[in-house]
Amino acid sequence: MKRRFDPNTLELMDRPQPVSAELERDLDNLRKLNRWFGSYSLIKFFLRRWLRPGARLRILDVATGSADIPRLVADYARLVGAEVRIDALDQQPATLEVAKKLSTAYPGISFIQGNILECGAPNPYDIVLCTSALHHFSEDDAVRVLRQCGKLSRKFVLVSDLRRGWVGTVGVHLLTATLFREPMTRFDARLSIARAFSSSELVELANRAGWKNFGQRSFGFVRQAIWLEA
Repeated sequence: MKRRFDPNTLELMDRPQPVSAELERDLDNLRKLNRWFGSYSLIKFFLRRWLRPGARLRILDVATGSADIPRLVADYARLVGAEVRIDALDQQPATLEVAKKLSTAYPGISFIQGNILECGAPNPYDIVLCTSALHHFSEDDAVRVLRQCGKLSRKFVLVSDLRRGWVGTVGVHLLTATLFREPMTRFDARLSIARAFSSSELVELANRAGWKNFGQRSFGFVRQAIWLEA
């Protein structure tokens, strides 16, 4: 099943737009999909390995969307007695506006408007997270994203995304024909699974990015991850 990627066709949520009821519904649907279909459990799998009681860590979340992953990390850190400062990066101003509104109870999260391909940091982060975003990029740019994530972290990098295949394609089409039928969510979800990388393609991207001794694993609900550990 070949990857279908047209750089001229953007997901609807990636297009310049103001905050709207449609965008807020779409971001809410994405949070539900993350919670119910494996993304949260995948993140927690690595938090249990990397976030120890008493730890003090700086974290970057790439393409943060409505910042549900930073809030998940902050909640877990509070639970285990760790201290985290999280920079949530996204290039869409409207999406960041929604994220800020949802994160008023999380003073440890700061928001940055920008593109990961142009992002720099005077000091490296302890953890860099990139969740469900790599499929938004061409192969060459995905390699650049992985290379940039590696440069920005001195300890851990976790890149997770959908895993392309017939099961995921059929599942996404069923979900968006029944439970998540809003036009923006339906269009973006179906485009996302068509753009997602297979497991072997993701490994090849990491190799091209110069990643060494990285981990790779498939998770439930057609999720997958690659990661670096110092």
